[in-house]
Amino acid sequence: MNALINVINNQKKIIFANEGRLLKKSFFGLFILALAFQSGEFGNIIRNSMIDAYIQVSVFVGFTLFVFIGLDSLTKFDVKIFLSKTQKIHVPLAAFLGAIPGCGGAIIVVTQYIQGRISFGSLVAVLTATMGDAAFLILAIEPSTGLLIFIIGILVGSISGYCVDLIHGTQFMQPKSIVKIEFEKIKKTFVSKFNIFWIFIFIPGFIMGFLSAFRIELTSDIYNSLFVLIGSSGAILSIFMWSLNPLSDFQCSTDKSRGYISRVIDTTNFVTTWVISGFLIFEIFMYFSNLDLKVFFDLWMPLVPLVAILFGFLPGCGPQVVVATFYLNGYIPLSAELGNAISNDGDALFPAIALTPKAAILATLYSAVPAILVAYTYFYLFE
Repeated sequence: MNALINVINNQKKIIFANEGRLLKKSFFGLFILALAFQSGEFGNIIRNSMIDAYIQVSVFVGFTLFVFIGLDSLTKFDVKIFLSKTQKIHVPLAAFLGAIPGCGGAIIVVTQYIQGRISFGSLVAVLTATMGDAAFLILAIEPSTGLLIFIIGILVGSISGYCVDLIHGTQFMQPKSIVKIEFEKIKKTFVSKFNIFWIFIFIPGFIMGFLSAFRIELTSDIYNSLFVLIGSSGAILSIFMWSLNPLSDFQCSTDKSRGYISRVIDTTNFVTTWVISGFLIFEIFMYFSNLDLKVFFDLWMPLVPLVAILFGFLPGCGPQVVVATFYLNGYIPLSAELGNAISNDGDALFPAIALTPKAAILATLYSAVPAILVAYTYFYLFE
């Protein structure tokens, strides 16, 4: 994460390490691409999974990001000023900002807490309501489910925040340092040169994804060849651009100083890489084990929501995108996705852990309580 955090009060600086990140991303991307070029049945499974991930999921994620990041880029709304004028309703506001797809709103709330401007209950509210970039994935494929999670996140986050403030008081664990988060002054990167090719592939890919979503089948050989070409090219280009992007996924999705198109493309590439990873994890596991994962999850169904909640404790959006992918493919129930959505904190957890680790850990543990209650209530009532 290319973030420089200046702690003004005590002149302490915390710099997130950049060394090795690009190398790790490049190795991971190269590993996926190497799998795609395998021969035989295994190679066909990998390539088909990548094509399906791009056409069925990634193009809709990209479209959703064009809408949400477009609204974010075009509006002049200043969250910091707004929070300073609405102190009496900070908890529900924090929950609302956390529930907004992506991590931008949640990160702003976290930085406001670090500066002592909102209560610990508001921090719990935003981390409870936050689903991060996985929300784009759910909205793109199941908008009604995405809206349900959005509403539940706000309600559960608000209730949790008020309960915490009622128990501990609004001054509980207030930090003593004032913090400012700054990003590297990079608006364009090397991979930005490929943006035009990305869009050139994305447009027909979105049309094909739209036709597939509405079960409109075109059986001509030309269309089938184009389907494979667009799907494979889009998946490979997305992984290639993500793996060579020097910026962290944190900056790609939250830095408003960067260009609108670059923000959309870089964030879509990040989500695409993790969606493809989710598809491949499942397909490779099935190829080598011959285990019916659906039967396995059905057998251990009572524990699946708990496992999804534990996954939510992992910082960042990548693991949560994988969980959402499993849900969208029908391998885990909605109760598990609800539990993961409530327990996960997205990228907002990074600055919190760096500067107020005790508060971050405690807030994350508090979010596990409503996650378990909501997940298992839904599980026993509807599943």
